[in-house]
Amino acid sequence: MNAKLHLNLGYLLLLAVLFNGCYQVDYSDPRVFRYNESAGLSTLDPAHSRSLEIMWVVDALYDGLVELDENLTIKPAIAESWEVSENTYTFYLRDGVKFASGRQVEAKDVVYSFNRLLDPKVASSGSWILESVQSIEPIDSKTVQITLDKSFPPFLGLLTTTYASIVDSEAEGSLRSEPAGTGPFKLAWWEEEIALVMHKNPNYWEVDSLGQTLPYLEAVHVDFVPDMAAEYLGLVQGRYDFISGLHPAYMEDLMDENGELADRHSANLNLYKTPFLKTDYIGVLIGEGGDPTIQSAEIRRALSMSIDREGIAKNLRRNSVLPSDRFVPPMMPGASSYTPPVYDPELAEQLLSNLKGTKLTISTTADYVDLCSAIQFSWENLGLDVEIDVAPSSVQREKVATSKAELFKKSWLADYADAENFLGLFREANFSPGGPNYTHYLSAEFESLYDSAMVETNDSLRWELYLKMDSIIHSDMPVIPLFHDQVTHFVSNEVQGWKVSPVNRLDLRRVKLSCANAQN
Repeated sequence: MNAKLHLNLGYLLLLAVLFNGCYQVDYSDPRVFRYNESAGLSTLDPAHSRSLEIMWVVDALYDGLVELDENLTIKPAIAESWEVSENTYTFYLRDGVKFASGRQVEAKDVVYSFNRLLDPKVASSGSWILESVQSIEPIDSKTVQITLDKSFPPFLGLLTTTYASIVDSEAEGSLRSEPAGTGPFKLAWWEEEIALVMHKNPNYWEVDSLGQTLPYLEAVHVDFVPDMAAEYLGLVQGRYDFISGLHPAYMEDLMDENGELADRHSANLNLYKTPFLKTDYIGVLIGEGGDPTIQSAEIRRALSMSIDREGIAKNLRRNSVLPSDRFVPPMMPGASSYTPPVYDPELAEQLLSNLKGTKLTISTTADYVDLCSAIQFSWENLGLDVEIDVAPSSVQREKVATSKAELFKKSWLADYADAENFLGLFREANFSPGGPNYTHYLSAEFESLYDSAMVETNDSLRWELYLKMDSIIHSDMPVIPLFHDQVTHFVSNEVQGWKVSPVNRLDLRRVKLSCANAQN
């Protein structure tokens, strides 16, 4: 064991002694929030923050010009304000924002950060958020102007992603392991495959309504234990303060059959849920290569109304998903209000009476065999002959992208909080294999409405256009929506100030631990 590893393991043990359990302390004592990340971390570089586990840590270490709150409202961050004139966005930087190094943020840092994102040598997975950008120019040390090559009203939402984090242009280390941001925390140390510790950033700019500097926590400790069962035990035994999502290793113990927190854990845990900006669906290949049997929108609607989504949600997902026959999640700005999905197997049987004996094949992966089996059962009750084609993820992706699957299980997860992110899936310009329109759906009316929406700068008017587009998709049903996932957090009841977001953001700025606030 090398000296550095020995030191860090020793520090882990020290943290365990200092922070194990709740004990009476005064306000100056250290406070630490703990969670486990079973997938580990491959980088701390915002330009490569492609996965949720990386986003959470990057979000703690960096800020962007703007941010997204738990209500999906775009709020000022490093940019105190901004103006939009046609295709030009002018951002005015906030005074007093400093990098962890102590240096004041300047316009040159914004320009550097975005140019770095576009640099082919960096090979960022997030360069696409700036694909409509024509120029990025500093006007003065506190003002940045970004001009787009065409109108794209959702652009501001793209800047809320962690890809758009502002990086210290004078930082000399590798951003993979040496963060250079303005976030509420700064890196203390990171031992890959073991743990990561972040400390409160003393230079952080934000204060609460009483003028107290944020964050309230003194430290965040992230373990990298790959065993999900061990993560669950860490939560119920008090070693971890929260876990996110559902897993067979603990789902049935933590939740009752109605999808609520099991009574046996109510004394120690809280359950937070909100609809996630994600839709699971059955796609239908339309046009050339598609099954002629299901080219009719009426047939696809009949197939949809025969699926017992509420039964699937209860029996297969413990009500941890929101059943829906709409593609755009209801929490998304510009989406339709939630209505329960239509379930009418008797009418579906009438509409499909001429198709008895017709063979259909659903392409899926092993992760969704249970779901596809439930759909198979529904459709076979209508007299159809349904086969499930199970393939490895890479094989299934290739089949769907190259139009080799007539029916296929897929999901769509939002990259930014605007209904365009879902509706754009059905544009002709996004036909696969070059884009995510795997169904090859094409509607002249839909295209016209989309073009109108992309030049409409008034949000309310643009959302009206989105609603019309959503209604067209709901009627034509090139995809058969099944449900929207939910963000599910199991949180220690010692945690105060917890917020759950539809984008599953982990915002620890205003989180407190009640045991750390106990009086002597």
